[in-house]
Amino acid sequence: MTRLWQNFRRAADHRSFAAMAGHSKWANIKRRKAVVDAKRGKLFTKASKEIIVAARLGGGDPDGNARLRMAIENARAVSMPVDTIKRAILRGTGELEGTTYEDVTYEGYGPGGVAIIVVCTTDHRNRTTQELRASFSKYSGNLGETNSVSWNFTRRGEIRIETTKTEDELLLTALDVGAEDVVMIDDGALVFCSVDTLGTVGNGLASAGLNVREQRIVFEPGTMVSVSDADSIRLLEKFLDVLDDYDDVQEVFHNADLPDED
Repeated sequence: MTRLWQNFRRAADHRSFAAMAGHSKWANIKRRKAVVDAKRGKLFTKASKEIIVAARLGGGDPDGNARLRMAIENARAVSMPVDTIKRAILRGTGELEGTTYEDVTYEGYGPGGVAIIVVCTTDHRNRTTQELRASFSKYSGNLGETNSVSWNFTRRGEIRIETTKTEDELLLTALDVGAEDVVMIDDGALVFCSVDTLGTVGNGLASAGLNVREQRIVFEPGTMVSVSDADSIRLLEKFLDVLDDYDDVQEVFHNADLPDED
């Protein structure tokens, strides 16, 4: 299980702080689910749901539907077959029968007063709500109302790339195509931009010869909550694992500031 991502840098003038924080701290913002999902065999299911919803809301033409275009690129990144992608699009546009999904975002507080945002794609809103409410309660938290914690988060575009470029080289390329910041990680880099420019920046990075592996919208916390007690850490991590295990859950974001794993 991957852990929480390190603290995010807001802009280039904060780069010295980020360098000092290091990659391990980035785990404090967002739980990446790719490794876990691959082991559970759920990557295709989650990618299909996103394609279906994107096609239903914006139509089946990726050239005119930025969300669908991003969903297709992410599906290709996990090696989803072309035929499976096409079927998901047709299900979204209603040309093939299938389950109807919708986006639902939940907010609440977890163990230790940690603010948590859970992004779901579900075919049964009431079921998902009941399951999440029960889990929040079980782990000493509570499911809140809309904007109960999201006021402390900012939606940002995030692009993961594989590259051998240095941070300075990559930053110049990224800024040139409209990005706002770059953070180096073990297998490449994360490029950040506004939500509105996510598609443009992703295309620009690809045109510059960079290997774009993933594009998504993330919730960046404005303030963090320190969690250092061993029992509290274990309870929080168990709770986040439980959230990850729900089929309807696509992403989990929070503002816990945890010690480095080592």
